[in-house]
Amino acid sequence: MQLREVGEKADGIIGEVSKAIVGKDGVLRRVMIGILAGGHILFEDYPGLAKTLIARCFAQVLGIEFRRIQFTPDLLPSDITGSHIFDRERSEFVLSPGPLFANIVLSDEINRATPKTQSALLEAMQEGQVSIAGDTQKLPQPFVVIATQNPIEYEGTFPLPEAQLDRFMLRLGVGYPTADEEVEILQRRLDRKQDDVDLATLSSGEELLAMRNAVENVLVDPDIERYIVSISANTRSHQSVLVGVSPRGSLALIKVARAKAALDGRDFVIPDDVKELACDALSHRLILSPELWSKRVTDRDIIASVVKGVAVPKVS
Repeated sequence: MQLREVGEKADGIIGEVSKAIVGKDGVLRRVMIGILAGGHILFEDYPGLAKTLIARCFAQVLGIEFRRIQFTPDLLPSDITGSHIFDRERSEFVLSPGPLFANIVLSDEINRATPKTQSALLEAMQEGQVSIAGDTQKLPQPFVVIATQNPIEYEGTFPLPEAQLDRFMLRLGVGYPTADEEVEILQRRLDRKQDDVDLATLSSGEELLAMRNAVENVLVDPDIERYIVSISANTRSHQSVLVGVSPRGSLALIKVARAKAALDGRDFVIPDDVKELACDALSHRLILSPELWSKRVTDRDIIASVVKGVAVPKVS
């Protein structure tokens, strides 16, 4: 696939998903950017805002396999990775794959599972494989984890460790619709006379991999690279930050910046690509000083202030 085709194809996919998701084109665009960049996405927002629906719709339109895992405190690692079971007919143990063996895996309320179960995702998210009883199994490609967590209910939950948060390329929120958008949601439901939304399949797993390969040809000026590194480095020396952005965060930012450039029909990255996605790609990678809680300063505020303080390169 040529790079110029990626933007057109992605716009068509986003347009089809928007038939089910009203008024959230910016969020859908960021999800598409994350998928194109080959990363995983964490949705952190209130219940009932279509986080699960977004994941399901993208899988349907992209024409790839979708699995949903409801995370609960009694969920075991083998419940998501799979296990070996004894086949009486063959008199041997055979692998029974778990729900991780899919292209888009929705990890619903991921912070309700124990750290042991959460850690079973680490190898899958980073290496694209799982280890089951000493046997390593490759996961199907493309492989994307879309996780959700509720930011207001913490009783009975297990906060994600920093090592796992760092595996998510983007952390996104959906937000409430406007009054007019909510009316449109109701009207669309009345018009179609059913809960399900019929969406066309516009792509395939092979085509998505081809789109990802095309994005690899987006040019990044050395000054843009130094711009990204300066943003990450400044978080490490920030007086309100205990632990700053790691090199993995810099890599994530450059990947999503290239994907955004491709969506915009460009074969090169500009500083605005970096500035627009910096908060989504970096804010969840910070550990802030405890006193900031009383000042109501968030990690996104810190990233925004750091980006504002770094000189923007002039790229020809």
